[in-house]
Amino acid sequence: MSIRNNYLKYLNPLELLQTKKVLKSNPNVLKTDKPETESVISLYTYNRENCISQTRLKTDEVNVERFEREKNYWLNLDILNKKSVEVVGNNIGLDALIIEDILSVHQRPKVDEFQNYFTCVLQMLYYNANFHSIESEQVSFVLGKNFLFTFQDDSHRDQFDTVRERLTNPVTKIRQFGSDYLLYALLDIIVDNYFEVLEKLGEQIEKLEEEITRNKADSYTMNRINNLRKELIFFKRNTSPVRELINNIIRSDHVYIQDANNKYFKDINDHVVQIIELTESYRDVIMNIRDLYLNQTNLKLNEVMKFLAIVTTLLAPATVIGGIFGMNFDRIPYLHDQNGFWIATVLMLIVPVLMLFYFRKKGWF
Repeated sequence: MSIRNNYLKYLNPLELLQTKKVLKSNPNVLKTDKPETESVISLYTYNRENCISQTRLKTDEVNVERFEREKNYWLNLDILNKKSVEVVGNNIGLDALIIEDILSVHQRPKVDEFQNYFTCVLQMLYYNANFHSIESEQVSFVLGKNFLFTFQDDSHRDQFDTVRERLTNPVTKIRQFGSDYLLYALLDIIVDNYFEVLEKLGEQIEKLEEEITRNKADSYTMNRINNLRKELIFFKRNTSPVRELINNIIRSDHVYIQDANNKYFKDINDHVVQIIELTESYRDVIMNIRDLYLNQTNLKLNEVMKFLAIVTTLLAPATVIGGIFGMNFDRIPYLHDQNGFWIATVLMLIVPVLMLFYFRKKGWF
């Protein structure tokens, strides 16, 4: 049964081209929970003097009213269990629309400002080397007066380990500044990882271009070109809106975003612009590679057609001579001559040879 299903999927052209990920973009689809999954909540309490980490917290232990003013808090929730997200969201007074955005699976990067908190949503991207594809994970941020809440869905992959390490060091800026600087640090890591994903795509593009220029392309080359183009479209769709997100943070006059930290967000904006430019360059390279492959394919086809046309032309005299001597008439020159067969055979050989020399003189091949 499983073998039959593996073959049946190729009857669907979307499965063959692997375009589902690109076409799947409905932001209203809520994530469905598995019965055995539970959210994993961790909390970092820090200031200039110390940093305390707590793991495996329960949802009822999360209460903003217990947060002390002289300390900063970073709460990270892994695995988007609907019940857990709703409980935590209600504890910090999140609007129902924000909770729905956190639970939705394909949100466009955006920023929302409210009186008591500041929220933003974007995608973390990973490169799967086994399948040569880009995978995404949505992360949502809720920034308050002295706290930052992050919501992720994957508990096994995480890009924030370097921030956790910096929190343990009392001389880092994260320990010295407020929660809005922590937001910058996390966004900066996400954007910097975009470069790593784009670098992996660049390696695949260079490898494919080298194979084509060395005439090592095979029957799957066009599929690989389409897959790379699809991955670039997916990458661009998830990274281009980040520029608008960062610009909204820079232009924001929200009380929880300090003007002194705008220079750090501007640095992220510069990185996003560079990523967008590189993506456009890679897109142009992919299109050029596709044109090169199609031109090579057409050239090979023309060479084959030229060869077949020459063979057909060279055989035409033999066909004509054989047709003449094969006609049903009694009086044909050399028909009853004892050397008639050899004369016809010599003509069949000499005429194509003369034609061959003529073609070469004309430069037709």
